[in-house]
Amino acid sequence: MRTTFAALAYIVTSPIVTLLHRVGLCGSLFALPGFERLRWKLGELGAWLRFQEAWRTVPAYRAFIARRVGSTAGGLLAIEHVPVTDKASYVNAWPLEARCVRGALPASGVVIDESSGTGGAPTSWVRGARERDANARAIRRGLQHRLGRRPIFVINAFALGPWATGINLTLSLSRWCRVKSLGPDIAKIGNTLRDFGQGHHFVIMGYPPFLKQLVDTLEIDWVQYRVSMIYGGEGMSESMRRYLMNRGIERVYGSYGASDLDLNIAAETELTIALRRLLADRPELAARLVHHRGSMPMIFQFNPADFFIETNADGELLVTVCRPDYVAPKVRYNIHDLGHVVRFPELAKVLAEVGIPVASLDRSALDLPLLFLYGRADAAVSYYGCKIPPADVQEALYRVHAIAGEVDGFQLATFDDAEGDKRLVLHLEVTEALAGADAGPWTGPVFDALAAVNQDFRESRRMVPAGKQPSLVLHARGEGPFAGMDPRVKRRYIAPAVGAPEPELTAAS
Repeated sequence: MRTTFAALAYIVTSPIVTLLHRVGLCGSLFALPGFERLRWKLGELGAWLRFQEAWRTVPAYRAFIARRVGSTAGGLLAIEHVPVTDKASYVNAWPLEARCVRGALPASGVVIDESSGTGGAPTSWVRGARERDANARAIRRGLQHRLGRRPIFVINAFALGPWATGINLTLSLSRWCRVKSLGPDIAKIGNTLRDFGQGHHFVIMGYPPFLKQLVDTLEIDWVQYRVSMIYGGEGMSESMRRYLMNRGIERVYGSYGASDLDLNIAAETELTIALRRLLADRPELAARLVHHRGSMPMIFQFNPADFFIETNADGELLVTVCRPDYVAPKVRYNIHDLGHVVRFPELAKVLAEVGIPVASLDRSALDLPLLFLYGRADAAVSYYGCKIPPADVQEALYRVHAIAGEVDGFQLATFDDAEGDKRLVLHLEVTEALAGADAGPWTGPVFDALAAVNQDFRESRRMVPAGKQPSLVLHARGEGPFAGMDPRVKRRYIAPAVGAPEPELTAAS
């Protein structure tokens, strides 16, 4: 009986929701203020419809569900009861074509990109024409909301080649703005700025470490150009944002996406940036909204009618792509990022209770839900009972102003020494100004700043035996653990475990 009712509900509602997406109402009219409840309900319904569609039309997904729920899975009437997928249990378990609608790649209109392979072998992802169209419209609306409707000149400094940031981002942008895809090439970006002059609004897109290196290295007066930046691939501390803007960058916004799912799932807005800064200044307020202790999470807004986001018991995000017409649907997909969602009315209520109207943070705020993102579930090192994520280290480095401009990258490493004690090493990739310098003057300030950022580390380092405090090592560009790093892919911030301290380590005070 439930299966019959579910089938009837699918037959009746699927064409309506599909039409709303195809004519653009879900991403335009319903994204405007005043549709918060309807938008959320559309997301819940859309997620369930995509489950029904995938179960009915995708061979691999039907087999996956049958193994976990049985052949009556179509009778499930609530999205929260649908089994969770991820790369290991679903993507790697079936071939690509079996994960496509009707078990086959479309004969035309398909673009195939791949992940960078930083977590192992690269994985191919297939994007159909309609899903690329929907994403292009969303990127355009998002950038125009943040940067205005005047023409922009985008410099794509993300990784090019077969990756989504190269193929799909370039295709999406070229439909409506000027775009030059150069990849992370500092010299070519400098030539482009000089060749085209100061009459354009340049928007440089790339990974945060590269954007900082670009600003620090390129011999150009950034104040004389109108330049905004869009970053992705990893988080950015508020200190790093301020650093870039103090050098002459007009605006800096982050975008959250994943090769597994799509570009631009969520994005920073003026509201989320102001809120993040407010929470950093008001720890009692942060205690009500932030779920994981440590550094301040990235905060984005997203449209649940496009991407419905849940959180599992381990605090990991589950994302369902609610848009129709995806060649390889994703339902309750766990990308193993830690995070949670706060709906706009909940945020407004919490702020009102402490006398802060939302409008005071952003007068043009959209009532979209907020995504609090803490980073990869496994992207942290354990040290005397505390967790140290890379975001904490980035924030700490920018608090030590004298060294912030000289650091290009970092890696955290832990190991057990010969006496069985846990050791922590922070490797820094530095400019020529510090290459070969003694790490001693910087060790205390850096780890003191880390203690100020991460209160668990502040308590944990009191338990460290004498003489075995955290250590700092300085490396010239491209040397030590940074040798052979490919600037086209995201950096690794957790170094492989080592067996013994390096002789040049300098102990923290």
